[in-house]
Amino acid sequence: MFSCRCSVKMSRFLNVLRSWLLMVSVIAVGNTVQSFRDYSFLSQKLYTGTPDYVNGLQARTFGIWTLLSSIIRCACAIDIQNRTLYHVTLWTFVLALGHFLSEAFIYKTAPLTIGVMAPLIVASVSIVGMLIGFQCIPEPQEVMGARQKKRT
Repeated sequence: MFSCRCSVKMSRFLNVLRSWLLMVSVIAVGNTVQSFRDYSFLSQKLYTGTPDYVNGLQARTFGIWTLLSSIIRCACAIDIQNRTLYHVTLWTFVLALGHFLSEAFIYKTAPLTIGVMAPLIVASVSIVGMLIGFQCIPEPQEVMGARQKKRT
């Protein structure tokens, strides 16, 4: 449909990236459910530096943020050629990385345990992967050109 500026290897990479986004999205739904079910999950796994700061409201807010990120990432996995959605998805990982880095190093609420390292690694790998895959995402002009060709 689109004239991809990338090689077959990069097209395969985009398929791997789609699978990665879907997997990360499914895992995030699990974290969302956990945040709503038992907020001690956050104080025992993530915010171990100051567990008294974690309460039900904070856990539900974290859960909604995680669910929204999951929905965006899943949508991108489905429509990975959508440049705007791709940008928004990339930003979900940048925000997650920034959040966990700031909680670990600025606010000291989330020391570098396995519970914090996991989202840091996932966000970092995802950012790198999405930046690599970005060259295969069509420019808006290419999308419009392809649509006009299809009509004629």
